[in-house]
Amino acid sequence: MDQFNYLAVLISIILGLGITQLLSGFGRWVEQRSSFRAYGPSVCWAAILLVTHVQTWWSMFTLREQEEWTFLEFWFVLLPPIILYLLSILVLPGATSTGMNLRESYYAQRRWFFGLLMALLLASISKDIVLTGSLPETANLVFHTLLFILSGIALFSEREAFHKFLAYTSAASVAIYIWLLFGHLQ
Repeated sequence: MDQFNYLAVLISIILGLGITQLLSGFGRWVEQRSSFRAYGPSVCWAAILLVTHVQTWWSMFTLREQEEWTFLEFWFVLLPPIILYLLSILVLPGATSTGMNLRESYYAQRRWFFGLLMALLLASISKDIVLTGSLPETANLVFHTLLFILSGIALFSEREAFHKFLAYTSAASVAIYIWLLFGHLQ
């Protein structure tokens, strides 16, 4: 087993835990649909996170070409999946939650969610810097920067119209981002 395959196991486990968390949340929604009050931005962010987990796993394949690894490099590769997992816990109410109102849950978790989303974006850029010694390519950097700025606004804004706008445009942006930058396994 080469170094990448060895390290990929832990990355895959953490991504799998995040996917499990999201699918469990969707499952609770289906199971308790009569008392579960949906909220568009929550559902949208949960879907974005599910896709982002898969995209993260997909993009990790490019790391197979790296022959030598340091602990610092591995830590910066592992950090985005860890943050994704934490975001997955916050986006939908957990099994022990007393309420199933997604709107209330969304605004109760808003600051932690968008703070962690900003941390995820910084971790993603930092990973590229640590592994390659340079910033991500321009389109990738622009996407990260715009979402970072909008997440910063969402961190402090309670305006429902802004949160709906951000969730829906982020979903479209993530779809375009993946299609343009990660459409083919490299």
